[in-house]
Amino acid sequence: MTNRSTQLPVELQDAEEVPKNIENSPPLAKNSSHEPSGLATIVSRNMAISLARVAVNTIITLVLPAYLTHHLPLATYGAWVLILQFGAYVSFLDLGIQTGVAKFVAEFDAKGDSYGAGRHASAGLAITIMTGLVGVGLTLVLAWQVPRLFQDMPTVLYRDVRISIMLIGVSLSLGLVSSVFSAVFMGLQRYAVPTVIAIVNRLAYTVVILAAVFLHSSLAVMGAMVAAVNVAAALLQMIAWRKLASRIQISLVLVQRQALSRMARYCSLLAVWTVGMVCVSGMDVTIVGHYAYNETAYYSVASLPITFMLVIISSMLGPMMPASSALSTQRSPMEMGALLSRLTRYSATLLLLTGLPLVVFGFPILRLWVGPTYAIHSISYLQILVIANIIRNLCAPYATLIAATDQVRTALAAPILEAVVNLGSSLYLASRFGAMGVAYGTLLGAFASVALHFAISMHYTISTLAVSRAKLFVEGITRPALVCLPSLLLLLWQRFRPNNFSIGETSTWAAGTILLAWFGTLNRQEHESIVQAFGRRSIP
Repeated sequence: MTNRSTQLPVELQDAEEVPKNIENSPPLAKNSSHEPSGLATIVSRNMAISLARVAVNTIITLVLPAYLTHHLPLATYGAWVLILQFGAYVSFLDLGIQTGVAKFVAEFDAKGDSYGAGRHASAGLAITIMTGLVGVGLTLVLAWQVPRLFQDMPTVLYRDVRISIMLIGVSLSLGLVSSVFSAVFMGLQRYAVPTVIAIVNRLAYTVVILAAVFLHSSLAVMGAMVAAVNVAAALLQMIAWRKLASRIQISLVLVQRQALSRMARYCSLLAVWTVGMVCVSGMDVTIVGHYAYNETAYYSVASLPITFMLVIISSMLGPMMPASSALSTQRSPMEMGALLSRLTRYSATLLLLTGLPLVVFGFPILRLWVGPTYAIHSISYLQILVIANIIRNLCAPYATLIAATDQVRTALAAPILEAVVNLGSSLYLASRFGAMGVAYGTLLGAFASVALHFAISMHYTISTLAVSRAKLFVEGITRPALVCLPSLLLLLWQRFRPNNFSIGETSTWAAGTILLAWFGTLNRQEHESIVQAFGRRSIP
């Protein structure tokens, strides 16, 4: 995408300094007569809708693993986790296509060009059909290689694991194709439709798994039921588009070479990020299963709360992608840099508020959730993985905005380095230390990613996101880090009384953390905006 904003003066590009009043400027303040009215309201509503999805996922994340860990043998639960992990590899073949469709639909719809939006959505459909076929082939290969990949898995499970992998993988390949239709709604900033479908899908998935385990069904039956739910969700996405958003036409007949080339070029850059994501968060459970199969169930339990953290952040940043894409055509680089600074501060605070309780109170939470045996074996993995994911997602707002402003190419070094460091160190350390080595590999990769973003990537994107790196680090990361102080003090105090928290200690920790988040990370204008928002909602 070509940035139509005014370019920075040479001296500002060299100094990477932003006027001091930019950071405190009102969020999404209008400076163009062409800016869509109520953009901030739309983004806020979409974030609220996304958070509703978070709430449902949170409930499911609490209920389902707790039930499965108590009703499935350790080896069987570990096998089921690996089945889902292999299914996730098919989902990774999205390769940024859904993001690309949402981006181009948002841009062309903002110009009133529904035909252009449809051409790019159709190009996305053509690409997803090809990646869906690749997903089917990948599924068959993975199912065939199960005995070789997991030699410590009980042989009696091989047949059911293979059947489940094939069924779930093929259904998710269909889901890749149908994701284009949900992406149209995202581009139109109508998040309610795909969110409702996603919620229905998750609830149906939970119900069928609970029923299958309750009836003592095999892994093959569980896989078949999940596949049926996935196919139903894919069909529902297509029906929703036809009923509610068919003005954005999607058909292979509409595919044009220019749109296909543009979509492929954009997605090829995001594909690098996707591959990096696979190496960072998509290979860990598989590596544990290969080197230390008996630890697979414990490691996967530790990984689940991380998913909860990431869903919250993605729910906050997801609606910003299409909004920022449209906004970047009307805002100056300095204003986009100020937006990045605010988003980084907000997301870092949210990451810490969701992650610190897991670090400090991880053992009692796990014990209450999945029982003492899992808690004892999972707590160390949990604490390391939480810290690693807090660090690596500090730059998530930056990644969102460079995707929205078509600057992905200039920031590819960081995800590549993180993938190499994470995967390489995880494989080496896993061969020596088992599952703990995989956790430490994730931590090393997180440090490498953030360091490279600040050291290199942000230098090359300053023409689009004009922000001082030093100021961004201080305001966006160091300032929110103040909320860590109560947790550090409590952890030091608990060295003398491990995992034994009194009500007074817990209350003091919670009060101190919340007060630091309120007064340390938010300014007075933000305080007033929040108070006014709640005041309006309280009025009948």
